[in-house]
Amino acid sequence: MINFKLDPKAGSPFYRQIIDQIKFGIAIGNLKIGEQLPTVRALAVELKVNLNTVAKAYKELEIQSVLETQQGTGTFINKIEIQISEKERNKKLQDICNEYCTIAFSYGFSINDIINELQKQKQK
Repeated sequence: MINFKLDPKAGSPFYRQIIDQIKFGIAIGNLKIGEQLPTVRALAVELKVNLNTVAKAYKELEIQSVLETQQGTGTFINKIEIQISEKERNKKLQDICNEYCTIAFSYGFSINDIINELQKQKQK
């Protein structure tokens, strides 16, 4: 199971962040075929978002055959292989780093401060 995290400053709608996290979770093996996802209601409460936001993400992933919803049972990862291209992975990492650095620089941290903190995070 993955731990969903939404970033209101990301510039991408919450439903899109949910979709991306599920797809990346499958691609890197954090989500397995047949694994059950939280219900729409449970995930909406956990993330503090509108039910329709989660429902929209799940519906789009169902259309793409990434998820399968079984009435009365739940929503599951479908038998699909998702591969994230190296270009897409690098783009996602660049976006994350750009956002992180922009915030850190605005508070006066140097690149060395950032690198040191990232190294500490890796050791945790």
